[in-house]
Amino acid sequence: MIDFINSLNSLSPLRTVAVDDLKSEINNKSYKRGDFILNSGRVCRRLYFLNSGLLKLSSQKYGNEFIMRFFSENSIFTGLDSYITQAKSEYSIITLEPTMVSYISHSKMEFLCQKHHCIETAFRKFMSIASINMLKRISEMLEENATTSYNNFLNTNASILQRISLGDLASYLGITQVSLSRIRSKKSILSFDKK
Repeated sequence: MIDFINSLNSLSPLRTVAVDDLKSEINNKSYKRGDFILNSGRVCRRLYFLNSGLLKLSSQKYGNEFIMRFFSENSIFTGLDSYITQAKSEYSIITLEPTMVSYISHSKMEFLCQKHHCIETAFRKFMSIASINMLKRISEMLEENATTSYNNFLNTNASILQRISLGDLASYLGITQVSLSRIRSKKSILSFDKK
C-alpha cells in the first residue's frame, strides 16, 4: 500500500490528508501463478500497483495470443482501454508468477480525484505516461522488424528476461518461437565473434 502511494506521490506530490484518504481505500490481494487479474470481456474496475510478481497484458485473436505488455514490480497498471471507458476489455491480465497487488476501485479513485486535486494530478500524469507507453508499443509493432524489437526488449527489459518463457517473448515480439530461436542464435554468434 505504501509503495502504491509513494508511486503516485512521485508523479505529483500528495497532501497528507489525501494520503490518509488513499490509505483507507487501498486493498491488497495475492494471486497464484496463472491467475487472471482481468479476463477479456470483463470491465476493469480497479487501478493496481504490483508489489511483487510478474504479469502480462494479452489478447487472443484467432487462437493466437498476442502480448501487449509485461508488468514487473513497482508498476502501476490497469486494463487501460476498459478502465477509461468502463466498457468490456479486449485484454486479459495474467500472472506469470505468484503475485501481490494493491488496488483501488475505479469509483473510489474517481471520488478521490474529485476530492483532492493532488490525487487527480497524479492520476492524470499516470494516464498520460500509460498512453505514451501504449503509443510507443504500437509504433514498435508497426515499424520495427523482429530483430530490432528483440534487441530493444533486451535493452529495456533485461531484468525480466529470465522470468518469462520463450513462448511469451515470441508472442510479445509477434513472431514464432522458431523465428525467435533463429534471432537468438544469430545474436549469440555475433556476440561470440566480437570476443
